[in-house]
Amino acid sequence: MNKRRHPLDKPARSTRTAPTGSALGPGYSAANSNTRIHGPRPFTLPQSPIRTPDAPAVNLGLNSDRLRLQMVHRLREQGITDERVLSAMQAVPRHLFVDQGLASRAYEDAALPIGYGQTISQPWVVAHMLAVMSDGRTLARVLEIGAGCGYQAAVLAQFVPEVYAIERVRGLYDQARLNLAQGRARGRVRLSFGDGMQGLEHRAPFDGIVVAAAGVKIPEALLHQLAVGARLIAPEGTAHQRLILIERTGPSSWHRLELDDVRFVPLRPGTQT
Repeated sequence: MNKRRHPLDKPARSTRTAPTGSALGPGYSAANSNTRIHGPRPFTLPQSPIRTPDAPAVNLGLNSDRLRLQMVHRLREQGITDERVLSAMQAVPRHLFVDQGLASRAYEDAALPIGYGQTISQPWVVAHMLAVMSDGRTLARVLEIGAGCGYQAAVLAQFVPEVYAIERVRGLYDQARLNLAQGRARGRVRLSFGDGMQGLEHRAPFDGIVVAAAGVKIPEALLHQLAVGARLIAPEGTAHQRLILIERTGPSSWHRLELDDVRFVPLRPGTQT
C-alpha cells in the first residue's frame, strides 16, 4: 500500500531518538522550552521558589505598566518592528497569566512554567512568531494550537477580530478560560478543548495559524486549513528544532522557509484529562 505523501515532505534522512526522559521528553523541562536558542545551548530559566499557601500574596500590580513598557522597549531592541504586535504586547498584562509566585518575573525575557509540564512562551518568541505570521497582512481569523494559559491568544485578540485557540490539557484549558476572562482578551477568543493537531476544519480557512509546540512534522490537516496567501508558523523537530514559516501559495501548493533555532515542548495528539 502506498503511503500518502505529506505536502511538504523533504527527502528522508536518518534521525536518532534519545531515550525517554521527563514527561516532556528527553532534555525538556518547563524551564528551557518555548524559547529561542542562543548559540549551541538553549536558554535555561533559573529555578524560582513557588509561594506556599501561607505566604503573603504577591502584589499583582508590580508596576506592570512600567514593566510592560520596558518589555516592549526590549523587544524593539531585539528586532521586533510590527507595531500591531508591540501594541498588543503592551496591552496584555502577562503577570495575570502566570502563578502568583512567579508574577514578579512575568516581564523577564524568559519562558515560565504554568503547570502540567508546560510553559508560557518567552516574550520574544511570542512577538516574533506573531509578527512573522502577520507581516503585511490583515488578519480576520487566526487559529492558535496550544493555548496553554491563554496569553498568546489574548495578545492576538488585540488586533485580530476572531481568534480560535485549542488546548489539549484539560487543566490548562480551564486555566486559560479563567485567565482570558480577566486578561483583556476583548471577548474575541473562542477557546476549545481538543486535539490541536486536527485543527478546526469547520472554522477554516484561517488567515494565520500559530503553533506553540514542536512536532516531528507540521500536521497536514493544518496546512489545508490555511487560506491561500495565509501563513502558518510553528516549531518543528525533536532534538534540533527550527521555527518553520509556511505560506499557502495555491490550492495545492505551499512555500516553506526555515527560521530560528528554538526549543519548544512536544506537540502531542489527543487530549489529556
